Amino acid sequence: MGEGHSLAAWTGVIIALVGIAIGTVAFFFDVQWLVWAAAGVTLIGFLAGFILSRLGYGVRGAKTLQKEH
Repeated sequence: MGEGHSLAAWTGVIIALVGIAIGTVAFFFDVQWLVWAAAGVTLIGFLAGFILSRLGYGVRGAKTLQKEH
């Protein structure tokens, strides 16, 4: 329960989605350097989520508030 409902998950996914959206538009308009830059942004998003999770902002991290359902 609660998988992905954390600051780490949301931050990583939002950054990755921005990268994917930019990359899709750049691919459509054949701007190759921007496609690769967007791929880098996507990877940074995944890396940011992983780092934030390790820092305690993951699902059951030390720095997150636990919600009772």
